[in-house]
Amino acid sequence: MPPRNGSKPTSKKGAGSTPIWRFAHPFFTTTPPAARAAIPNHGKQMLDHIQGNLHPIPPIKRNNGQWSLDEIIGKDGAAAIEATGKITIHLAGDTGVPETDHETQQVLVAEAMAKDYDPHAPEKSPAFFFHLGDVIYGQTQGAYLDQFYRPYMHYPGKIIAIPGNHDGDFDSKMADFQKYFCANSQTVPSIANTILRQTMTQPGVFWCLDAPFVQIIGLYSNAAENPGFISGPQIGQKQKDWLVATLKGIKKSRDGGTRKALFMATHHPPFSSGGHSGSDAMLKDIDDACKQANIMPDAYFSGHAHSIQRYTRTVSFGGQTLKIPYIVSGCGGHGGQAVDKGVGAVQGDHKYELGYEGWGYTRADITHDSLLITSYGLEAGVVKNIDTYQAPLVV
Repeated sequence: MPPRNGSKPTSKKGAGSTPIWRFAHPFFTTTPPAARAAIPNHGKQMLDHIQGNLHPIPPIKRNNGQWSLDEIIGKDGAAAIEATGKITIHLAGDTGVPETDHETQQVLVAEAMAKDYDPHAPEKSPAFFFHLGDVIYGQTQGAYLDQFYRPYMHYPGKIIAIPGNHDGDFDSKMADFQKYFCANSQTVPSIANTILRQTMTQPGVFWCLDAPFVQIIGLYSNAAENPGFISGPQIGQKQKDWLVATLKGIKKSRDGGTRKALFMATHHPPFSSGGHSGSDAMLKDIDDACKQANIMPDAYFSGHAHSIQRYTRTVSFGGQTLKIPYIVSGCGGHGGQAVDKGVGAVQGDHKYELGYEGWGYTRADITHDSLLITSYGLEAGVVKNIDTYQAPLVV
């Protein structure tokens, strides 16, 4: 049992005037946060400490965070995909592992995804791979070569990304993320060595991508191990304000007759049943932005938990009852994290539909009126369909 006075320091003090706590932190206590005295520089609960130590959000570099599929694969490539009536996207997060041989799960997942590409039918191949964050782990020199360029050297698709907590936990790592994903032009960086893969030209670490049949909003949920935040007292409201304005622009376009699927993504998951907990404050922020703009996503994607999970969230919105899939796909390299076995459980407005312990990825197929989301697991080198979600797009 935690001690009743667990939030109080002992009478002794360490160097200077720093109190000596009984435990690693002063929040190991039975006293509820509302009844605690605030600890100087740390607040009343761990959440206060985390919010006080979030990292600055890098500013958008250009075009107010807006970009298009043309900028990723060229106008001809984007037009060819649109002509087929369907766009396909790969999604996964939490990939970077230091080993680089062909025995790693990261490479096996990459090679499994690569099989979706057909050089004889590029227009029917995935448009790109959307990385859901934690491209690299650790702070080793050459991490992007070992954990990104080498593992994906046989993956033929372009790769775009949002930063995960491990991509932003040091200033130098966030600078590297922007160097390789938010470059001014598509060029082969020197760190790639003999590997031929160009940098991406995202307008920032958070952005809105317009593509045939789908619009994708990628947000930076910051560098905390848990939970995620898109705004806060220290980092300000600029990302949330941008989100509100961007959603209002999409709603205006939709009201004008342009209806595309709307995907939203953060590295930290709003809901999780294993490995990492959900992010209530982050979801509250995003919900508030959606309410201000009068629009909700058709699907929500995240990583962080090293598993695949799916939730169905039921919300009343705009006079309709919406059932929105929330997918965690965070085992593109790191995986095998335990998940709750209680599939089918309902908590609040969401139902736990799937929990998969292993390694794998997710694929989304979108047309003008339908959405198909399929998650795949790798078992003994064999790719298996572990989950399928299919629904019409609500107009």
